[in-house]
Amino acid sequence: MSDSTADDEPVMPGMDLPEAPAQPAAQAGPYRVLARKYRPQTFAELIGQDAMVRTLGNAIARDRLAHAFLMTGVRGVGKTSTARLIAKALNCIGPDGQGGPTIDPCGVCEPCRAITEGRHIDVIEMDAASNTGVDDVREIIEAVRYAAVSARYKIYIIDEVHMLSRNAFNALLKTLEEPPPHVKFLFATTEVNKVPVTVLSRCQRFDLRRITPDMLFAHFSAILQKEGVEAEAPAIWLIANAAEGSVRDGLSILDQAIAHADLDGGGKIGAEQVRTMLGLSDRSSIARLMAAILEGEAGGAIDLARAQYALGIEPVAMVRGLMDLTHAVTLAKVSRHDDPALAEADRERIGDWARTLGFAPLNRLWQLLLKGHEEVLRANNPLEHLEMLLLRVIYAASLPDPGELAKMIESGGARTMPPTAPPVPPAPGGPETAAAAPAAEVSAPATALTIAQIHQLLETTGNHQLARQVYDDLRLLELEPGLLVYAASPALDGDFARKLGEALLSRTGSRWQVRVGEGEGRPSLGQMKAAKLADNDQRIRELPVVKAALAAFPDARLVEDDNNHQRSNP
Repeated sequence: MSDSTADDEPVMPGMDLPEAPAQPAAQAGPYRVLARKYRPQTFAELIGQDAMVRTLGNAIARDRLAHAFLMTGVRGVGKTSTARLIAKALNCIGPDGQGGPTIDPCGVCEPCRAITEGRHIDVIEMDAASNTGVDDVREIIEAVRYAAVSARYKIYIIDEVHMLSRNAFNALLKTLEEPPPHVKFLFATTEVNKVPVTVLSRCQRFDLRRITPDMLFAHFSAILQKEGVEAEAPAIWLIANAAEGSVRDGLSILDQAIAHADLDGGGKIGAEQVRTMLGLSDRSSIARLMAAILEGEAGGAIDLARAQYALGIEPVAMVRGLMDLTHAVTLAKVSRHDDPALAEADRERIGDWARTLGFAPLNRLWQLLLKGHEEVLRANNPLEHLEMLLLRVIYAASLPDPGELAKMIESGGARTMPPTAPPVPPAPGGPETAAAAPAAEVSAPATALTIAQIHQLLETTGNHQLARQVYDDLRLLELEPGLLVYAASPALDGDFARKLGEALLSRTGSRWQVRVGEGEGRPSLGQMKAAKLADNDQRIRELPVVKAALAAFPDARLVEDDNNHQRSNP
């Protein structure tokens, strides 16, 4: 019959069928992502877990196999892949069909191929996240009685085992402790702390380690070579660092980078493309922002942050970039910084900062950025919080640390502002003003202090009588840097202003204008403490237990102990 016979058949009016589309000569299979395509098929391909592979190899060679294995670790380090490799190692029969358990499964025998393709009848994989109940575990308990159909061992792989319910774990305990000799259990979990200790004690546990960036770089480079894709070395390092120790996460990012390069990079993966794809801030921009912070250029820092924000860089990414740079500079001070993704100019810049900055400023900068990162992350308007964070960091960076401040006080103080600041004019009239006249010749504004700090300063420097007068009788009218105005008091003689001015000058290095003003003034420190104690006394007396004690012991009274706490004594 001719091939045109079907074309000669009459077609009813109104029933014209559309032309069938032309079929390609060879239908290509669906695309497999790199994380599935390059899943390890042998223990030799499993990277970064040498200690576990060595332990398993020795156990198999000595025929000392546990009946249950537990693999734990962060996502993407090979827990489920390791479970499948163990299943292949235990059931491999070799190319000739005569082999036994081996750490190097052949991959060509029927059990190996069936396990690889996920169709082996004696290797049962179960997702505990969707099979959490005790009924699902009962099915396993019933099935373990029967021997394997075609394999050496019947193997149960339970992924995310921590998702099982408490009743399901309890139902599994007896079977897990004394399973039949033909059954092996392989558990995988990312949250081992949620697995009951009764289950952990029945398993041989393997903690799979994070994969180091060096290993990821080599692994990704080999995959790119197999895929025929070119990439810059800094781009691969960026992907390796972004993976955070997870092979699967890194391969997913690599898949995305290849697609991005195909569209924009002419087939080659570039570092700037990867940085843009991951939403990372540009290194040079972060370096300029760090330089503006260290030089105290508040306006320039805000302008740089706004320019980055306009380019689509999130504020939290900028803070994270500043933290990474601070961390790099700190490590460079102890010769422990080695980032292969850095350009030579960046290395020189970090080295210069490491030589000029001390550990104390770097630690203070890190703490400020760490706290600011949390605030920006939770902020409704992240850009505003970032700008306020930059201002806080810039102005806090110039403050001395507690050790330096103590040295400054011991050595007689240090001026905290340039000596070119304008002088403070003297207050007109009054004998107290005349007594403090030398204080009017101010060469630099004084440090802002509270009255409590002034009292503490006098106490720590040995001016106990003056400190007592400040504490008991000084009622403030006005207190600013370089100026202290107080209300007249019979307990404060006419020489008090001069003495206090001289004491502040010797302790702070700046001249203070101390004088009497008009008005009642605020309560003194001693009066405020007495009022607070009275208030505390009243509140304590209102407590039910204290009321009951006072009712039972009418002569009892409240006194203050040595630690400034109040208690009831008979």
